[in-house]
Amino acid sequence: MKHTTLIILLFVLVHLTFGQSAQYSSYVRVADSLYNVNDFKGAANAYSRAFQANGWKGFATDRYNAACSWALASVPDSAFFQLYRIATKADYKNYSHIIADADLNSLHNDKRWKPLLEIIQRNKDKAEANLNKPLANKLDSIYTEDQMYRQQMDGIEKRHGWESKEMRNLWRIIHEKDSVNLVKVKAILDKYGWLGADVVGETGNATLFLVIQHSDQATQEKYLPMMREAVKNGKAQGSSLALLEDRVALGQGKLQIYGSQIGRDPDTQQYYISPLLDPDNVDKRRAEVGLGPLSEYVSHWQIKWNVAQYKKDLPALIEKRKTK
Repeated sequence: MKHTTLIILLFVLVHLTFGQSAQYSSYVRVADSLYNVNDFKGAANAYSRAFQANGWKGFATDRYNAACSWALASVPDSAFFQLYRIATKADYKNYSHIIADADLNSLHNDKRWKPLLEIIQRNKDKAEANLNKPLANKLDSIYTEDQMYRQQMDGIEKRHGWESKEMRNLWRIIHEKDSVNLVKVKAILDKYGWLGADVVGETGNATLFLVIQHSDQATQEKYLPMMREAVKNGKAQGSSLALLEDRVALGQGKLQIYGSQIGRDPDTQQYYISPLLDPDNVDKRRAEVGLGPLSEYVSHWQIKWNVAQYKKDLPALIEKRKTK
């Protein structure tokens, strides 16, 4: 599902080709909003209305998210319908993601789960037939390590709270895994450079970014020029680079460019858009790198984008960051 973590928004899921109606988009936005407030049955039904409004056609990403909603609503038949559809009709192949997605845990003991994974694995093998398999498999394993525990964050926060002992323990595990993964990824980057999807697959290519994105400031700054060059050569996604550019900029005490970095007030627990350069033109910059409108992006954190209000709040946000 489109969890409230930056990394989940990076996943590239193959979609069915169709003309997307305005009504379809409206229902999908409703579905996302309902998911974010844990109304999973309502979210699933909203996705169904979106598909119905568009002649029962839908993007694979939305069908996947519908499946997550149905699984969380304890309606496995509908969840499997959506998952089998994208596996057989859209050649869904992100094996590493689906096995790590906690939203689908309730499906793991169902007799339909293993055959579904076999289809997805075949899709993956077919798409990656010409890859450097040892490196691709190594990066796939790192991806699973990177995502497995992060995908538990929403559930732990909802059950125990953001400041709970359980959340602190989870972050400890995440930091330990990140340290190990960083050693492996730095070795690959230093030996081969930034490898494209044509060499290590989409998941492997995304893993290089994710591990660097989750590293310390010095490491991010070291590999940022390499990723910039990779984007120029078609070996990395411009949308991913935008997130790294934003994180590095904020770490250097500058303003972010694309609005990808979200802060959280420790007192109110409310999310906010970290200090942003030229808010009036942020959507133009986002479009140039393949990112959607900021208003849609921040809705996942229940943030309403109002550029006039944000500009009024910006000085205080900048000052808040200085005192952190």
